[in-house]
Amino acid sequence: MTPPCPSLFAQAAQGVVRTRFEWGRIQENSDWILPVGVCVGIMFYVRAMYRRDAAELHPMLSWLLTALRTATFLGLLILYLQPQWRAERETICNSRAVLLVDTSLSMGLSDDDPSTDGRSRIRRTAASLADTDFLTRLRRTHDVTVLRFNEDLDRNRVALGRRVPSDQTGTDRKDTWNAVAAEDTASTNDRLIETPVDDTPVDWTEFLNPGGAETRLGMALRQVINDEDGTPLSGIVLISDGGQNAGMGPESAVALARQAKVPVFPVGVGSDKQPVNVRVSDLTAPARAYPGDRYVVTGFIQAQGLAGQVVDVQLLSRKATGGAATSVAGSGRLEDRQQVILGADGEALPVEFGLTPEGTDRRTLVFRVDAPPGDRNTNDNFLEADVEIVDRKNRVLMLAGGPTREYRFLRTLLYRDRSATLDVLLQTAQPGMSQEADKILDDFPATREEMFQYDCVLAFDPDWQALTITQIDLLEQWVAEQGGGLIVIAGPVYTGTMVGGWVEDPAMAKVRALYPVEFHRRFSVLEDRVNVSEEAWPLQFTREGLEAEFLWLEDDATSGRQAWAGFQGVFSYCPVRGPKPGATVLAQFSDPRTGRSGEQPVYFASQFYGSGRVFYLGSGEMWRLRQVDATYFEKLYTKLIRHVSQGRLLRGSSRGVLLVGQDRYLLGNTVEVRTQLTDARMGPLEIPQVNLQVAGPEGAVQNVALQSDPSRTGTFTGRFVVLQEGTYRLELPVPESDDEILTRRIRVRVPDLEREDPRRNDALLTQIAQGTGGRYYVGLEALAAADDESLVEQLKDRTRIEVLPVAPSNDWEEDWLRWMMIVLCGLLCSEWLIRRLAKLA
Repeated sequence: MTPPCPSLFAQAAQGVVRTRFEWGRIQENSDWILPVGVCVGIMFYVRAMYRRDAAELHPMLSWLLTALRTATFLGLLILYLQPQWRAERETICNSRAVLLVDTSLSMGLSDDDPSTDGRSRIRRTAASLADTDFLTRLRRTHDVTVLRFNEDLDRNRVALGRRVPSDQTGTDRKDTWNAVAAEDTASTNDRLIETPVDDTPVDWTEFLNPGGAETRLGMALRQVINDEDGTPLSGIVLISDGGQNAGMGPESAVALARQAKVPVFPVGVGSDKQPVNVRVSDLTAPARAYPGDRYVVTGFIQAQGLAGQVVDVQLLSRKATGGAATSVAGSGRLEDRQQVILGADGEALPVEFGLTPEGTDRRTLVFRVDAPPGDRNTNDNFLEADVEIVDRKNRVLMLAGGPTREYRFLRTLLYRDRSATLDVLLQTAQPGMSQEADKILDDFPATREEMFQYDCVLAFDPDWQALTITQIDLLEQWVAEQGGGLIVIAGPVYTGTMVGGWVEDPAMAKVRALYPVEFHRRFSVLEDRVNVSEEAWPLQFTREGLEAEFLWLEDDATSGRQAWAGFQGVFSYCPVRGPKPGATVLAQFSDPRTGRSGEQPVYFASQFYGSGRVFYLGSGEMWRLRQVDATYFEKLYTKLIRHVSQGRLLRGSSRGVLLVGQDRYLLGNTVEVRTQLTDARMGPLEIPQVNLQVAGPEGAVQNVALQSDPSRTGTFTGRFVVLQEGTYRLELPVPESDDEILTRRIRVRVPDLEREDPRRNDALLTQIAQGTGGRYYVGLEALAAADDESLVEQLKDRTRIEVLPVAPSNDWEEDWLRWMMIVLCGLLCSEWLIRRLAKLA
C-alpha cells in the first residue's frame, strides 16, 4: 500500500470532495444475507407470537403490536449495519526532485582551469544554481528539495515548491522562491519534514559552505532514498566530485535506488586531471621562545606529480609588523636552507629547522619552497608564522584540594620545565611540607599584584569555599579582564559527594560561572556527584575536539587521533547537567549506559570568559596517558596551558588583547573572535562596536564588526567563516590610540583525506548513474542546458492523484444515534403501553 503523500506542497486545496452513503458493516453483497435472514426470522416469530397472545383482541390491535415490535428490530438492524456518510478528497501529490550537493572540503578546492576564474568548485556550484534557470525549469514540474552532505547528510535543507507558469493557471504569479531552511524535525516514521516560510530568495553561497573532513557519498545517497520512500520521487540530482573516501560505498545505495525505481543523475564537478603542484601544507612553530633556548620550526611539504624531484627549502625571518602589510609576503632574511627530495603524491613530508634567538623580539618566520617548473600555483609555496621572543617565563599556579596522582605528576613536570615558573597551593598540606615548586603558598593570592602575575591557574578539585569573597572576585577579574587561563579538574571530594559544598553554595556563584558546564543541584547524601566505572572507557571526541590542535598528542590530526585511539580511557567523570550556552564540548565519556536523552556526559569542555579561557576536565585521569607514551601527558598539559593562557602570553599591547578560538581551522569553519579593549585612561572601552580587518590568503580584505558584549564592558565579539585555504591575518586598530594595531594569524587547511586525490571520479559517478537508470553529466554546464537531452528533461513527471478519506463528522453521528435511541425507546414504550391497556401479560 502506498502511504499518503507526505509532500509539503501537496495541492490538497485543489482536490474535489465527494460524499456518498454506505453501510459500515457491508463490504460486499454476501454480507447482507445473515443480518437480513436473522431479521426476517425474528419478524415471523413476532407475528406468530402476537397471533397467539392477541387472539382475543381486535385484529387491528394485533397487527399494531406486531408492527411496533418489528419496527424495533428493524431499528436494531439499522444500528448494526452502521449507516454513514463518507467524504473523500482527491489530493494532487506533486512530483518531487532532490538536489543532493556535496559540501565536503574537497569541493572547496580550486581547479587549474582558466574558465573557473580561480573560484572553488562549491562557489561555481552556488553560482550555477543562482545564475541559471535550472531550478526554475525544474520547478515547473516538480517540488524541489536541496540537501547538502559531507561527513553526514545535513538535515537543514532548502525546499522549493512547484511553481506553475502563469499561462497555465490563468493568474499572474510573482516570480519568487518558496524557500525554507528547516531544522531537523522528524515525524513518527522518521521522515524529513519541511516547515514553510514566506517567499524569500536563497543565498546559495551561504547555504553551500564547505565543511567536513570526509565524504560519505554512499551513506548520504542511501539515507535520501530511505527518507523519500513512498513519495512520487522523480529522481536525485547528485552534484559532486565523486570523492568517496569514508563510510559505506555507493553499491548498497545503488541497489536500493534500483529497487525503488529512483534514477540518480550525477553532475561531475572539478577536473579529472591530477594537478602538478608542490605546496607548504602546514607550519608549526612555538608562539613564544626564549633568548638562548633553541626551538624547532617544522614545515610540511606536499607534492602532486613531482615525486622524486629535488627542491630547495628555505627558512626566512623578518621583524613582525604591527600594521597592515609593510613587508612583502614570503620575504625575509635567510636563516637556513635544505635540499629535499619530494615524496609520493599527497605525502606530507616534514622538514625541520632549528633556531636559537639571541635577544627579545617579535619575528615573522617564512617557510618557503622553491618549486620546480610546472608548479600550477605559486601562492601556496610558503607559509608564515609569528614567534615572540620574550625574556619571561610562563607563571603557573597549581591549586589542589588534595595530592592526587594527576597533581603530583604535573607538579613535577612543570617544576622541571625551564620555560615555566611554578607556585603551588596544596590545601591539605601541613605547614613546612616540602614540595617540588619554585614557591609554596600558604594561602590563595589576596591582592591584584599577587594574582595578576600569573598566566595560568590549574585547579585540581579545590575547596573553593576555603577562599574568601575577595579572593574569588580577584580570580574572576583575572580571568575576565586580564585574559588569565583557568584549567579546572573535577574530583570526588569537593566537586563530588559532599552535600552542602561549593556547587550548592549561593556565595560560590562566581566560581560556578567560570565553569563551562552547568552542575546538578542535589540535596541528598545518597546521591554521588562522581560516577566511577569498573572498567575504563575511551573518550568520545566531538568534531570540535578532533579539530582542536591543542588536544593533538602528535604533530598532525591523523596521528593525534590514532594516539587517542590507543588510550585505554578513564574510569570516572563528574556528572553535570550539560554545557553552558556558548561553551564547546570537546570530548565525552563514552559508556553508553551513562547517556541521557541521546547525549553522553561531558568530559572535556571549554569557553571564553571575558578575555580569558576556561578548560574543564571531568576527572583527573590524564596521567593514564603515560601508559601509552610517556610524552603524551606532557604534550597534553603543555598545549592546554599555552591554549588557555593566550590572553596573557600574546598580550602585545597594554590597551587590549585579540583572541581566537584556535590557531588552525578547517575550510568552512566559523572563526569566533573576541577582544578586550581599554580606553586611553585604561578603563574598559565603552563603544557599540569595533571593526576587525581580515586579510585572506589572496589579499582580499573583509571587515568584520565586533559587537560590544552587554554582559561585560570592554569586551567585543564577532565571527566570520573561512572559505579559502591558507593564512589569514587579523588586524584590529585600537580606538583612541596612535595607530596601535592588535594582530593575529590563523591558518585554514584542507584535511589530507580530502586532498589525497582531488580529481573528479568519473568512474564512480558513471557507476552510480548506470546502476540506477540515470545519466552522468560532466560539468556544471549541464544545469544550463535546455535541449531534449538536458537534465531537466530526464526527470519525468511523477505527479499522482490520491483519494484520501475525510474524517466523518462526530456531531452528525451523535445526533443520528440520539434520534435513533429516542425512536426505539418510543416504539418499545408504545408497545408496552398498549399491552398494559389490553391487559396482556
